[in-house]
Amino acid sequence: MFTGIIKGLGRVISIKQMGEISRLYVETGLSKESAIGDSIAINGVCLTVVDIKDGVVAFDLSGETLRVTNLGKLKPGSMVNVEPSMKAGDSFGGHIVTGHVDCLGRIRSRREVGEVIHLEIEAPKEFLKYLVPKGSVAVDGISLTVVEVFRDYFTLVIIPHTARLTTLGFKDQGDTVNLEADIIGKYVMRYLESLPLFKREGVSLAD
Repeated sequence: MFTGIIKGLGRVISIKQMGEISRLYVETGLSKESAIGDSIAINGVCLTVVDIKDGVVAFDLSGETLRVTNLGKLKPGSMVNVEPSMKAGDSFGGHIVTGHVDCLGRIRSRREVGEVIHLEIEAPKEFLKYLVPKGSVAVDGISLTVVEVFRDYFTLVIIPHTARLTTLGFKDQGDTVNLEADIIGKYVMRYLESLPLFKREGVSLAD
């Protein structure tokens, strides 16, 4: 489990195809604190450490992971958000993040007002139904607060501290981001959609 509080940026060294999987090598200052078998979120995707050497941590990626996340778009030199899994007793600074990405979003617009960045993120309706204003969402693994939710996008305000320490500081219009909805919202929605009223009337909460 993660909290969406990014511990640092990592740099992609290489991605190598190894049969049916791809191996991702990331240089990160967190390598000294990591061990083989640990779970680490890279851009919000929960991955398992398979090797560590000279400050570089390696992860194996399945075809499914490459398909549903933006990790397949990474190249040598790309910067990624890094967060180790939460340990018992750690401070809970963000919200519950599982590292299981729901879908890809796309930055619809980016506007800077002073040092603050305003983002509009396009997302599928099936994802947007889990979002509420002032609720939580993980964007590339970053725990953020939703400002407004519209029919096909939602908005965020990124403070200078978050911009400096994460990939959202340099991502721009058209770039993709990994999206994960609040797990509590998912369970609530699943329960509501199971009620007889919704089944009988054919109501969709995504509309």
